[in-house]
Amino acid sequence: MKQGITFDKGKKVLPLITAIIGVVLGIALLALRLNIVAVVNVAYMCILSALIFLGIVIKKKVYLFNIVGYAGSAIGIFLYFLIFGADAGFGAFSSGKAGWSSAEHPLFTGAGNFLTRLGGNILLLLPCIIAVVALVVISKKAFKKTTAHKVVTSIISIALAGTTVLYVLTMNLRSKPNTTRLWKGHDDYLDGVDKAKSGNPNVLFILMDDMGYADTSLNGAIYDTPNMDRIGEEGINFDNFYSSYSVCSPARFALMTGRYPFRGYADNVIYPTVDTLSPFAQTRIFNSIEMGNNADGMLGDEITLAEIFQNAGYNTGAFGKWHLGDYGEYLPTNQGFDYFYGSHHVNDMKPFYHVVEENGEYEIVHGTDELKDQSKASEWIHEEINDWITDQVTSSDEPFFAYYATPWPHAPIYAGDDFDGVTGMGTYADCVTEFDYYLGELFNTLEDLGVMDDTIIIFTSDNGPALEGSVGELRGGKYLAYEGGQKVPCMIRWGNNNGLWEKGTTRSQSATLVDVMPTLVELCGITGNGGEKNYLPFDRDIDGVSLVPLLKNDTVVHTEDHPILHMKRESLKAIQYTVSTEDVLSRKEYKDYKYPVLTDNEYITFKYFQRIQNDNSAFFDKYRKNWLHILSDDAGENLNRSSVYPTIAEEMNEKMNEIMKNFKADRRGINEEYYE
Repeated sequence: MKQGITFDKGKKVLPLITAIIGVVLGIALLALRLNIVAVVNVAYMCILSALIFLGIVIKKKVYLFNIVGYAGSAIGIFLYFLIFGADAGFGAFSSGKAGWSSAEHPLFTGAGNFLTRLGGNILLLLPCIIAVVALVVISKKAFKKTTAHKVVTSIISIALAGTTVLYVLTMNLRSKPNTTRLWKGHDDYLDGVDKAKSGNPNVLFILMDDMGYADTSLNGAIYDTPNMDRIGEEGINFDNFYSSYSVCSPARFALMTGRYPFRGYADNVIYPTVDTLSPFAQTRIFNSIEMGNNADGMLGDEITLAEIFQNAGYNTGAFGKWHLGDYGEYLPTNQGFDYFYGSHHVNDMKPFYHVVEENGEYEIVHGTDELKDQSKASEWIHEEINDWITDQVTSSDEPFFAYYATPWPHAPIYAGDDFDGVTGMGTYADCVTEFDYYLGELFNTLEDLGVMDDTIIIFTSDNGPALEGSVGELRGGKYLAYEGGQKVPCMIRWGNNNGLWEKGTTRSQSATLVDVMPTLVELCGITGNGGEKNYLPFDRDIDGVSLVPLLKNDTVVHTEDHPILHMKRESLKAIQYTVSTEDVLSRKEYKDYKYPVLTDNEYITFKYFQRIQNDNSAFFDKYRKNWLHILSDDAGENLNRSSVYPTIAEEMNEKMNEIMKNFKADRRGINEEYYE
């Protein structure tokens, strides 16, 4: 009996090409180990499912080699996530619903082994497998009625397209980082950290989110921030402190590791990898593409400030915004914190919830629906850190390291009921004022506990403002490498500082977030291997320098040999360093210069852009090239001095090229002698 659809095994050109492409893509995925190639494979599966349907409708044939191409891509994806998957392989089914506990769902939070990955990936791919097998069997089987055969075959081909789309929506996209791992040095270093001695200071590190340089009243804000100001008025206020990036996640990486985010593929915002089934698992794709090499957050083999303090015997807690990963090795309590309360993600992402986390397991305590209105976030975070510090001081003899990373004033901005409208300047000022109030309450707690002067308090921001906020006279804002994007408020208070600085001191020399790790290691007397001072990781490059000389007497620490880097999306946008005026005038070409910037300053700070996007939206397609600024008399970056100091511009250009060449040659900054 003649059948309506035939199964064609012939070596037709187009089907043969589709087969070759599918097999090659599957092999490429296993060879390259990049999630983006998995995305290309599944997209190709969608294309082939459409070609199979068209072959049935137009040619009345099911081509064997179309099936081979489809299977080649599918098998490549299956084997890739079976071998290199980072969890159990159940795909985009984890959820940010209220009450969700990672302890109850370990297979969605980085747990899993070969067998669970095998089962999970088979279940995800099973509908596609069934549809392909059914299509082959039915197309080879003769029906009494050709019309019925055509209809059934067409329906199955449509089902194949549908199951392929379903696979796109649910496929696993978490895989192991495809990079050199530094676990050996990580473990060896932390094993060598000595336990803290009696009398070591506590540390309270306060990190604002998208707060501009001039958003404290000490730096010129038009609303009052008395408790923030108190830190600088009773300690040190920095005139020139920089975030090490102009956007959230990379800046936090720099703070935690003392390394520029390029080292850890952390050059962009980190997205959620949960609650991604609807409408598509897109945020799982963003990290592996934007960060590269399948990194989903700050790699677990980075050595963090929290791990250093934890291994030194400190009690460690993080409160507020993490934004460095949301499962497995990326979780805060797998990165050195004993306790975490807050959000894994930024407050304009979905899902957004608050968790309590210990030992790599968390429970959502304020869910997505509850946090559509975030007006109680400041209160909840304050209550948690206030209670935690109280508990550490009253029940433990060990010092504490508290990381207070408020989500404010990142948009969308909220203020609590008692603070909404209090300034008459809008929600932004109300929100900052509310945080300042709770900061004062926390200071009262430290004083009541008798540890205020025994605590190093550092206050700064992760980058400049986005939609609202003030940068004062500076140029640009968040996302840009101009001063407004990376120059941020910074103050340090430590009452019992052993005479390092006087109350109400101002420091003018430049510093940056990567300097925090080596600075705190020195200030807190962290030693290793039985007394080695200023004990820092030895198996990798630490980009920051200790600021203790600067804290003592405003010594220049970022010289030509150790410039501040302004990076964005895996490229170096600018470098800056400070030189003595005498060194400039000692050059033959500049010896006769009588410019005020040279005659009125002992030191001058140069900043050089090779190429930078114009911050004027009317000229968005224009770029500033070979742009040299002297920040000492032009903090607003208004004038290009490259024509006046051409040899300095040329040297800084060459320096940038050399730095990027070294970065690319050794992405993770590895001490090769240690790893030999």
